[in-house]
Amino acid sequence: MWGGRFASGPAEIMEEINASIGFDKRLAPQDIRGSLAHVAMLGKAGILPAEDVAKIEAGLKTVRDEIEAGSFEFRRELEDIHMSVESRLREIVGPAAGRLHTARSRNDQVATDMRLWVRDTLDALDGQAADLQQALAELALTHAGTVMPGFTHLQSAQPVTFGHHLLAYVEMLARDRGRFRDARARLNECPLGAAALAGTSFPIDRHATAASLGFDRPTANSLDSVADRDFALEALSAAAIAAVHLSRFAEEIVVWTSAQFGFVRLSDRFTTGSSIMPQKRNPDAAELVRAKSGRIIGALSGLLIVMKGLPLAYSKDMQEDKEGTFDALQTLSLCLAAMAGMVRDLEPVPEVLKVAACSGYATATDLADWLVRELGLPFRDAHHVTGRLVGEASSRGIGLEALPLAVMQAEEPRITDAVFAVLGVENSVRSRTSYGGTAPDNVRAQAEGWLKRLAGEAA
Repeated sequence: MWGGRFASGPAEIMEEINASIGFDKRLAPQDIRGSLAHVAMLGKAGILPAEDVAKIEAGLKTVRDEIEAGSFEFRRELEDIHMSVESRLREIVGPAAGRLHTARSRNDQVATDMRLWVRDTLDALDGQAADLQQALAELALTHAGTVMPGFTHLQSAQPVTFGHHLLAYVEMLARDRGRFRDARARLNECPLGAAALAGTSFPIDRHATAASLGFDRPTANSLDSVADRDFALEALSAAAIAAVHLSRFAEEIVVWTSAQFGFVRLSDRFTTGSSIMPQKRNPDAAELVRAKSGRIIGALSGLLIVMKGLPLAYSKDMQEDKEGTFDALQTLSLCLAAMAGMVRDLEPVPEVLKVAACSGYATATDLADWLVRELGLPFRDAHHVTGRLVGEASSRGIGLEALPLAVMQAEEPRITDAVFAVLGVENSVRSRTSYGGTAPDNVRAQAEGWLKRLAGEAA
């Protein structure tokens, strides 16, 4: 490639550290798309003769077919995907292949390839996140009225419904999808034609190249075009946040499927056994989703560290953008698929959920609210009265609903037997009718709204 300047080849260890073909070969589809757009533009601008353009286009399509068929030979001595494609193109079409690199550099070429790959992958991740939303909303609709404990500090707090809990993750995924789309919108500028760093003296049409590749516009500064990877950083940031959301849900599945909780069941399809303990059913899929978030977060941290000290424009350090980005986004894809499968496999146990919802004095807030609403107590006073009644019930080893009315009246004489209507968990969740609250009718409406919205997106 640079034989005119160098008299000998690289040392073996230099070849080992320098070559990227082992991982950047996955950019082959994007590399060929970019080259096809570039050569078409060169022809229309009159920079290359039509005969050469036709040869190069036909040759690139042949290379693409060979790669898709698995017959293409990737050779490490050719260093990267760009030179591998160009070398094979020369074998197919002869010297005309050397004209393909007119008015471009590997710097703007790889920046374009990476933007195309990240854009394609973000689109796929958005679709997978929508599928997970669909699975969650369907299960939420089925269990809109299934009572379960809501937790703060992993302590029983107030009753909610299982459907309401699932819809929380639908909302998180909606924001994740928004971040994917925001990242996509910002990266959708085309670096091709920025060349090595300064642009080119050839009369190229960068707007035409950008349009043919589906970009909104060409990048505006040639230095910035080749020097930054913030588009990959932003995609990784969005992926890391999404991975944290999946990890939190995975943790809940791990807890909920334990014998100590028994809130939900997973079938053999998403659990494994033990090599020594025959009774075990381990939620390994959920545990792996939880663990893989670390790889995704690590990729973001790694690329931030790679980029933080680089002067403009391109440095070879930036070759390290690929492996982490490829691995992280494909890992997130696997996690989204696994989580959607688990949600569709998940079987809640309503009777266990209800018993748990009734424990831990989860309706104490309902009692305090009743004292405010019916007796006109200031909330702080109602809070203290309720706290003392909870203490009394706890000392007797009974629930609030089992406290005798006379005991309640000893604390607050105006309490009537009407208070018992708010101490049941079903009554509690039905009363939470504020927008976004856990009342079953609210949950049904929210789940149906999401399913309608997702169906509209798919149409």
